[in-house]
This record gives sequence, C-alpha cells and structure tokens, in this order.
Amino acid sequence: MFVYEKKLQFPVKIKNPNPKYAQIIASQYGGPDGELGASLRYLSQRYAMPYDELKGLLTDIGVEELGHLEMVGTIMYQLTRNLSEEEIKKAGFDAYFVDHTTGVYPSSAAGVPFTAAYLQSKGDVITDLTENLAAEQKARTTYDNILRLVDDPDVREHIKFLREREIVHFQRFGEGLRLATDKLDEKNFYAFNPSFDKNCIK
Repeated sequence: MFVYEKKLQFPVKIKNPNPKYAQIIASQYGGPDGELGASLRYLSQRYAMPYDELKGLLTDIGVEELGHLEMVGTIMYQLTRNLSEEEIKKAGFDAYFVDHTTGVYPSSAAGVPFTAAYLQSKGDVITDLTENLAAEQKARTTYDNILRLVDDPDVREHIKFLREREIVHFQRFGEGLRLATDKLDEKNFYAFNPSFDKNCIK
C-alpha cells in the first residue's frame, strides 16, 4: 500500500490566473504524454515485471507520477480561479469552460479526452522499459514546448521542476534496462518466461 503525505512534492503558488496557460498545461494532466498516462503505465507494468528491483522502480516512479499529476492539476486550478466571463472569452478558454466550467479534466491541450490508448503494458521486460524511456523523453519534450509558450515565472518554476524529474526518470529506466539485460541470457533476451519462449528460441 501507499502512504499519502498531504503536501505537494513542490508547492504550487501562482499569483496571476491565466486560462490560456491552463489550456496548454492540460496536456501534462491528461494528454498523450502526460502524468496520468505515466502513472497508470508504470503501476500496471509492475505486475508482470519479474525482478524485484525493477518492480520497485516502476512502483516508485508510478507513485511519483501521481504526485506530479496532483501538481499539474493544482497549477491548472490556480490558473483558472476567479475568472470573469470576459477573461474566459478573451483567452479562448470558452470551449473548455462550456464542458467543464473550471474543473480540472483529463484531456490534451487540443481538448482530446484522456484514453487508455496513450499507455502501454506489454508484459515483456525489454519492451516495457524501452517504452518507458521513450515516454519520459516525450514528456520532457512536452514540458520543453510548454516552457516555449509560457513566460510567467511562477508557472515556469514548476514546469522546470517537473521537466527535471522526467530526465531523472529517463536515467533510472536506463539503469533498469541495463540491469535487465544483464540478467537475461542470449536465448531468453526479449521475454523472460521460458514456457512462453519455447517457440521463439528454436
């Protein structure tokens, strides 16, 4: 089980609401490379992971991604608090507002709702860890793109923190992939269960 500490990993305090920024940052809440997909991916993959060290790695990073989801949701909430109708219209936030008011909803910046198709859990050590390396780089690129579009220092501070964590996760998954390949022999490289592999290694 998880122990929940009731505080954000990095406290969010944004002074100036900006619904346009909220709309952009939404992609890291429920978009194709966002925190919701990352947390579900890693916490789902952990069940089929045969090595305790890597099962622990997936659990640790999956839980941290839930913390990041909470941070991104808080950023979105603070960017959309106390908006006037005029501010909503001017920022182009009206389409989102019609469907969700200012509730935090898992979708991309383009308004596409979250789908489980964004994540992958294959049950193969090498496949899943390679998927995770790519996922962390895609998330880092999304944060880079957000930083290109957002100039509020309060918002940028939090986005930079989240971006740095994606890089750390990429490094940790790289270490995990090296550990896994050290444990797998040549005949049993891509899958770990010999009863599944008998037709693959003849």
